[in-house]
Amino acid sequence: MRARIYQPARNAMQSGTAKTRDWVLEFAPADAREIDPLMGWTSSADTQRQVRLRFPSQEAALDYAKAHGIDAEVLPSHQRAPNIRAGGYGENFATNRRGAWTH
Repeated sequence: MRARIYQPARNAMQSGTAKTRDWVLEFAPADAREIDPLMGWTSSADTQRQVRLRFPSQEAALDYAKAHGIDAEVLPSHQRAPNIRAGGYGENFATNRRGAWTH
């Protein structure tokens, strides 16, 4: 079995970083997906594709893969720089603003 270990990126629709601190072990697809001729749904006989394991660290994920004989590839994590403003969100509504605030 082939798997990849990575740290997921943050959700593009939100500024939060929830569920990005853990490391994920995800199996590579073994079979191609096929379209059901009657309903048009996509399906696959590969049940490992549904498995996604979370670990608190990269070392824990590698130890699990080694203990279970899984050939794992570690993908580097991409950390974004924090966007921290001095006043935060409340600065938008401050009474001592110098310029006019409009949308």
